[in-house]
Amino acid sequence: MTSGELFGRHAELKELSGFLGRARQQGAARLMWGEPGVGKSALMAAGAEIAITAGMRVLRASGSEFEVDISYSCLNQLLLPLTAEIERLPPGLREALSVALGLGVGAPTDALLVCNAALLLVKTAAEDVPLALLVDDVQWIDRASAFVLGFVARRLEGVRAGLLISARTGSTNFLDPRGFTETVVQPLDREVAGQLVDAHFPEMPGRIRQRLLDLAQGNPLALAELPATLLGAAREDSGHPELVPLSDRLQAMFAGRIADLPDSTRRMLLLATFEGTGDVRVLRTATGDGLAELAPAERAQLVRVDDATARIAFRHPLIRSAIVAGATHEERRNAHLALADALAGDQVRRAWHLAAATDGPDESVARSLEESAHQVMLRGDAFAAVAALIRAAELSVQSSDRGRRLSEAAYIGAEASGAIHDARTLLTNARLASTDPAGSLHAANAAAFLMLNGEGDVATAHRLLVGAIETAGHGYQAGDAALIEALHTLMLLSWYGSAPEYWQPFYRALRRLEPRPPDVLALASQTFPDPVRAGRAAQSSSQAILSTLADESDPTRIMRIGTASVYLDRLGDCRESSWRLVRQGREGGAPRRHLGALMHLCLDDYLVGQWAQAEQLALEGQRICDSTGYSFFAWYFLYNRAIVAAGQGRFDEASALADEITHWALPHGVTAATLFAQHPRTLVALGRGDFDAAFQHAAAMSPPGVLASHVPHCTWVMFDLVEAAMRTGRTVEARAHVEAMRAADVAGLSPRMALIHAAAEVLLDDAAVGRLEHLLTSPETERWLWDASRARLVLGEKLRRSRSAAEARRYLGAARAGFAAMGAEPWLERTRRELRAIGYRSADAGTASLTAQELQIAQLAASGLTNKQIAERLYLSHRTVGAHLYRIFPKLGVTTRAGLRDALSSDSEAR
Repeated sequence: MTSGELFGRHAELKELSGFLGRARQQGAARLMWGEPGVGKSALMAAGAEIAITAGMRVLRASGSEFEVDISYSCLNQLLLPLTAEIERLPPGLREALSVALGLGVGAPTDALLVCNAALLLVKTAAEDVPLALLVDDVQWIDRASAFVLGFVARRLEGVRAGLLISARTGSTNFLDPRGFTETVVQPLDREVAGQLVDAHFPEMPGRIRQRLLDLAQGNPLALAELPATLLGAAREDSGHPELVPLSDRLQAMFAGRIADLPDSTRRMLLLATFEGTGDVRVLRTATGDGLAELAPAERAQLVRVDDATARIAFRHPLIRSAIVAGATHEERRNAHLALADALAGDQVRRAWHLAAATDGPDESVARSLEESAHQVMLRGDAFAAVAALIRAAELSVQSSDRGRRLSEAAYIGAEASGAIHDARTLLTNARLASTDPAGSLHAANAAAFLMLNGEGDVATAHRLLVGAIETAGHGYQAGDAALIEALHTLMLLSWYGSAPEYWQPFYRALRRLEPRPPDVLALASQTFPDPVRAGRAAQSSSQAILSTLADESDPTRIMRIGTASVYLDRLGDCRESSWRLVRQGREGGAPRRHLGALMHLCLDDYLVGQWAQAEQLALEGQRICDSTGYSFFAWYFLYNRAIVAAGQGRFDEASALADEITHWALPHGVTAATLFAQHPRTLVALGRGDFDAAFQHAAAMSPPGVLASHVPHCTWVMFDLVEAAMRTGRTVEARAHVEAMRAADVAGLSPRMALIHAAAEVLLDDAAVGRLEHLLTSPETERWLWDASRARLVLGEKLRRSRSAAEARRYLGAARAGFAAMGAEPWLERTRRELRAIGYRSADAGTASLTAQELQIAQLAASGLTNKQIAERLYLSHRTVGAHLYRIFPKLGVTTRAGLRDALSSDSEAR
């Protein structure tokens, strides 16, 4: 029906018109819910009419239950008409989208890159003509396409495009509804339903009319299609037919119409059903002929062909269900085989059609599905990878292959997707399928992750994985993917155990790898377990690998490069890639990668003084751990919250978080976590001025005079230990620790380590002042706001007591600004005391009245940055920045940005 023929839909059509009017001006997204046959598709068609009349370009797609496991199949339908516009995208985005849509050849790309490419494509196309993007039956679209559509929907503001999506009420789907306004399409009321019947069937007897209205219950499709059945019946059905679900009744009616079609037409409809996207070109290739056999179905109004887009669309999804239900097994099999041949260039779709056509175990098809799983995993689609591996396992000829594939599915489910419960089931099935050692590595890997996130402990998980590695028949070949995954896991388990005996099996296996360990594993093995002794040798390889991050699309590799960068202080080089993983995770990507990226951003934010953001991201990480089953990793985020709380003087909170880490970690044998918990305790004691307690906590991580083996985080409390030792008269211990730092050449690890080493030396020796002064002038040290501020404080204290109050004032003033920006109140107050000691007032007005964030915003605004630029730098909205400035101006007694610069300058001079 056209929009003018839609009975009782005046309100809905008015809403649609208003929605599309807004969309063509400023962008909008809407999600329509409704029962089968209630008129969603008719309203979508009416929306297309309205959009065309309003001068919009219409793009359409619909979900297919037979394509739900094929990544980007729906997106291919929707965006294929924009092929010419894709060529206008920047090269990287163009390639990513072309590969995802099957228009180009290349390695699978990062899902977030595809999202950004699709969004830019919509924006680019909408600059020429406003777009209406219509997607029907979202309950059957694939996860990857749903990910992209949700991403686009939340970013349409200001874009001349509307996204209208329909979904069946009560169905589940992969779409994130954020960004959509939602509406429910209700059945017609009885009066309007009667009007519709009277208009189309004016001669219908009253008894049958009454029966029709009772059965249809306001469902427009039923009102249009059931009359033929009811009028043709010789007598009323017996057995209370009204108890039969309406959807079943309608499907049976469609099945009757399909049965009347020629066999060749039914075969063509079956191909179109399984092909899913409606691509006429694929159907021509699959049939080796034209589409003449489709004509009877077109005349029967079961399908329509859009000549402009070369797409076939079914009048209603129930038609597709009826087509499949009415086909024989051999007809279904032949249709899938024909489509597999037609899709030779699309490995993932071809593999699924071959799998659907396979009657029993078939190793070649199983292998093809396994390869497609690895392909989709590279772009972060862990859920699709698990589905492909499960089907590959079902088609495996040998039980050992079945067990291996189920084990890998279990490992991906446990390690990447967050499907912890499903992973346990898969692992159980894998063990039942085979005891062959060839499949033991993925199984042991999965079991280790399940242990960590359950009630198990590190020691047991470590023993299990070591046993699997040392008994599997991999021959220590570096090309064995399962072995490399297992070694990455073993490295983490050994790190959690934090004792040399944990590391021996890891290093033993690493040495046996032939021809050599993969680059990221080799780098991480030097920089992550014991950087004090091995990190400097990895500097050049670290730089080479970090230089690849900008073009890297594999989420797992990105996360592992970040891990390898922690103790070389190169997390700043990983920020952009880590944010990509966070955004991908927020949009529905693999939660494990999301968590890994959050960990790295939290650590870097702490060091560079972005403490508000560090705390915010840590809370996000905890929420993900709670909601996805990754309970083990929550301690990381408790730690990040604790060190920020300690630094800001929230001592009770920091201590409680540290205790929470310890109480959880001790029974699970996570020694690394118990050691990490000493860091916030050290900061709490320093902030309170309890230097004896600070010394004890820092020494618990690594004794004075020793940089403990395989306790890499001891480098983060080296300065704390030396300062606490000096404050408590432990000069021998302090000197021993500084000597250990010098002997290990920790300064060679990074500019931050050089700064820490120099600051520790200044505490012991006046002769070291010059070196620290030199380092503080280097741009390389400016990034480390927390450590640089502490170094300036120490230097200011030293200079006040021994040389020059004027020089001391310069360093103390800079330290004060840094601590204020972070909200590091205990250290800020200590700095103020030093300033008072050299005769400068500690004002209660001026910048002292600003919060840490207000001071940071004021300084950036005074430097000439716009609100938008400040917002981008601090990860705030420009409105939030404006609100802060609205409060800052009266606090400083100014009304302009020029006055802001003067106020900050005079306040600095006064202090």
